[in-house]
Amino acid sequence: MADDEAGAVFEQLRGYLFSIAYRLLGSVSDGEDAVQDAYLRWAVADESEIRSPRAFLATVVVRLCMDRPRSARARHETYIGPWLPEPLATSARPDLTETVVLRESLSLAFLHLLEDLAPVERAVFVLREVFDYDYADIAPIVGKTAANCRQVFHRARRRLDEHQARFRTSPEQRQQVTEEFMQATSSGDVQRLLNVLAEDVVLVGDGGGKVPAASPRPVRSRDAVANGIIANLAKFPPERVWVEEVNGGPAIVVKQGGRLSAVLELNVRDGVITSMYAVANPDKLQRIARQLGLPA
Repeated sequence: MADDEAGAVFEQLRGYLFSIAYRLLGSVSDGEDAVQDAYLRWAVADESEIRSPRAFLATVVVRLCMDRPRSARARHETYIGPWLPEPLATSARPDLTETVVLRESLSLAFLHLLEDLAPVERAVFVLREVFDYDYADIAPIVGKTAANCRQVFHRARRRLDEHQARFRTSPEQRQQVTEEFMQATSSGDVQRLLNVLAEDVVLVGDGGGKVPAASPRPVRSRDAVANGIIANLAKFPPERVWVEEVNGGPAIVVKQGGRLSAVLELNVRDGVITSMYAVANPDKLQRIARQLGLPA
């Protein structure tokens, strides 16, 4: 295969490869690095040994992601406070969200839950659940038998069962509750805010130890979350707040001091917010800020 042809084939698959890598790593930069490393291996691969460019490159990307020291345990040992994925604006990336499964599996909540899985479990689960790979196709990628992959998948599925309820929430309902939340917080109406929060709501904030407004641990209960939000808004009033499509769904974007200061995803069940994920670490906001045309 000529260099130009090989490059063209790779570019056709770049979005698909990034889609896999981002879900496995939860980081835009790391996902892009994994895809670029895959290209370097693709460029020197023996063409006679490649039956399917798509299968070959997907295998390379998955193995590169599994080899990276990105487990939840490794992150938690070195990271200050809760760790959340790096947010990604998706309104211009329909290839990442063209089906319900692709859209839901891109959410910050879903990627955060995947952190509880070991690298092999995460790879098997993502390939099977999100990309509909057969166990026989997953087996050589992760170095296990098809039977083992089936067991790994079901074990991972059991650990993530609580998340599946989110798949029953319509995008329209999430949008409606997100707008109601914004109106309640902008008006400072505590009771209105309490009305959209579940009794056992959880707020997870990722400031990476760099943002004073971010809690170093998850905040639990409706009263604690509502009071914390109102107090932070009073202490750090935003310059502008609006909704953007982030990680496949509506997310609240906050601008302060001329820069993007936070991205907040709300998870809704039965018309109320059950969990909230706020990314405020400035290092994780640089790429999405550029996507949104804001100073990084």
